[in-house]
Amino acid sequence: MTASKPRLGVDIGGTFTDVVLECGGAAFSTKVLTTYGAPEDAIIDGLQQVCAAAGIGTEEIGQIIHGTTLATNALIERRGAKTALITTRGFRDVIEMRTESRFEQYDLNLVLPEPLLPRQCRYTVDERLDAQGQVLRPLARDDIEALVDRLAPAHYESIAVGLIHSYLNNSHEKQIREVLTDRLPGVSVSLSCEVSPQMREYERFNTVVANAYIKPLMNSYLGRLEDRLRTEGVQCKVFLMHSGGGIISLQSAAEFPVRLVESGPAGGAVFAAHVAARHGLDKVLSFDMGGTTAKICLIKDQNPKTSRVFEVARSYRFKKGSGMPISIPVIDMVEIGAGGGSLAHVDALRQIRVGPASAGSEPGPACYGRGGDKPAVTDADLVLGKLDPAAFAGGTIQLDPGASEVALQTHLGSPLGMQAPDAAFGLAEVVDENMANAARVHAVENGEDLSDYTMIAFGGAAPLHAGRLCEKLGVSRLLVPPGAGVGSAIGFLRAPFSFEATRSVYMRLSTFEAQTIKSLLAELEADAIRFVETCDPQGDIDSAFKVYMRYTGQGWEIPVTLERAQANDPDPATFKALFETEYAKLFSRAVAGLDIEITLWSVNATTRPDPVDPVLPVPDSGAVPVEIHRPIFDPASGAYRQSAVVPRKALKTGQRLQGPAALVEDETTIIVPAGRQACCQPDGSIDLTPCKETAS
Repeated sequence: MTASKPRLGVDIGGTFTDVVLECGGAAFSTKVLTTYGAPEDAIIDGLQQVCAAAGIGTEEIGQIIHGTTLATNALIERRGAKTALITTRGFRDVIEMRTESRFEQYDLNLVLPEPLLPRQCRYTVDERLDAQGQVLRPLARDDIEALVDRLAPAHYESIAVGLIHSYLNNSHEKQIREVLTDRLPGVSVSLSCEVSPQMREYERFNTVVANAYIKPLMNSYLGRLEDRLRTEGVQCKVFLMHSGGGIISLQSAAEFPVRLVESGPAGGAVFAAHVAARHGLDKVLSFDMGGTTAKICLIKDQNPKTSRVFEVARSYRFKKGSGMPISIPVIDMVEIGAGGGSLAHVDALRQIRVGPASAGSEPGPACYGRGGDKPAVTDADLVLGKLDPAAFAGGTIQLDPGASEVALQTHLGSPLGMQAPDAAFGLAEVVDENMANAARVHAVENGEDLSDYTMIAFGGAAPLHAGRLCEKLGVSRLLVPPGAGVGSAIGFLRAPFSFEATRSVYMRLSTFEAQTIKSLLAELEADAIRFVETCDPQGDIDSAFKVYMRYTGQGWEIPVTLERAQANDPDPATFKALFETEYAKLFSRAVAGLDIEITLWSVNATTRPDPVDPVLPVPDSGAVPVEIHRPIFDPASGAYRQSAVVPRKALKTGQRLQGPAALVEDETTIIVPAGRQACCQPDGSIDLTPCKETAS
């Protein structure tokens, strides 16, 4: 592939599938409704549309990068393969017993989420390793074969293997795979020593079970997608966005599909980081609101914050600890059920609640006219005047305001004794406050003050709500970049090829083994680079080294970054100084007199990003001419106000538009609240800031 060839980014969301084609310096994009039964159909539809708009044949595409929520949805909806777990005798119930943590400490009637696999699907073998990886009880092949004889009649499609301490010694897990492959050749097998070679058996077992559960589904989908693309004449390679913000090959994605659980939102965070780099912003709040969920991520120094554990399918008000922990490298973000399709209802306390249930694309909000009769966020936005019913999704979907009013009146207005517009205002305020609360909590958990942050908003619904969200959070500056409605798909095209290799090897600084560390990091680097090289990247590959450290006796670690020289020549004094510096940043001071231990080692191999062109300040070019107005509800005054309506492309560099106003484009609409003004930047970003008289 050469850099001049067209590149395609595809993001399958809960409501829309976004497709972006970059060709000859221009970008062509479209949004089509996600086809749940066969997601590849929506991709092909979008592919044909953007290729026709660009005037190219599908065979000219040089690269496709794809992100999807299919893996996440399969875990949430429990519609994966028939799966079994093989583990060490005595540890059959680990994924059901969970940990001692309670996500609602004082709830005496707390109901824990059901494990992904019921007890009858969990099997044991008589083997045991100690905490150093030494064999305490050997594993006999006869025992494995006897277990396989029990598994065969159940006709499992996929088998997860997770043994105690296998991250230190993988021989027993590989021995089990050898027998399974020999005796059950059609069954998919996932090993925890490959999927998540980390300590903490609860998280590791959950991760390998999740990988096994979705592996046949994702293999089938990726195979169908590749076949359909070939039928359409596409001959280029297809790559997948992974949860850590990088790109991996189709083969790696098929082997480790659990790494795709947050691939779409990760693309959005990469997109926001790229915009931050262009504008020279070091403190950014990324706000991505689509059809099903809203994602909020902190970006510091133009890099999204990362984590190594993520929870899928939180069952209790999206509280931390109430979901299924997945131990993989992931961009750290908070995700709540607040999207354009999120449904509203009145609860037992006569309060409006929004989400997490979503109308998705089938049937969609009531205004879609596809059979939905419950009010969604999009219905409220339509009644409040934020959306043009004739121009939604570039006019491809005609919205029905009457259906929205009926749904709002029936399900919210009548129970609460209010009219449809008031119900719409209440719905919008609730969903905006939910997102504001999520952002506040995320900032507090990371020790950040949002008042000096800049919000970057993208996703089909985010520009409709971002202005109001900034007012609630006290954020003064808002940027809406070009292509905001398909931001995650654009982010795929900005992401590097990358893979993070991790391994748990416990070591105290008092028993520091420099040569062991040097060999371990070199081995991890080789593994990570090998995965990146399967993508056939162009250019150099860089490696980032990280260790996770804590004081002896503490329950959780903090990440500490190493320079290459520190990884090549490890020294206990250097490691201690680095740890104490990071610890003091988080907790104000280091702790004297305690030994320090390392639990996890990580190397992330990544291709170097292309340099960005900085966006320079522009002089004021005056106000943009306004010819069209329509009534849009103003939450500050609690009434409809005549508001300017201007096509986004009509706002030239340096021109201003004072709110209340709406900037309209095919993929989304930017609402400029009263008291704010929008200015077009040289890169096409819309910069929303308080008006001077308001700011003073």
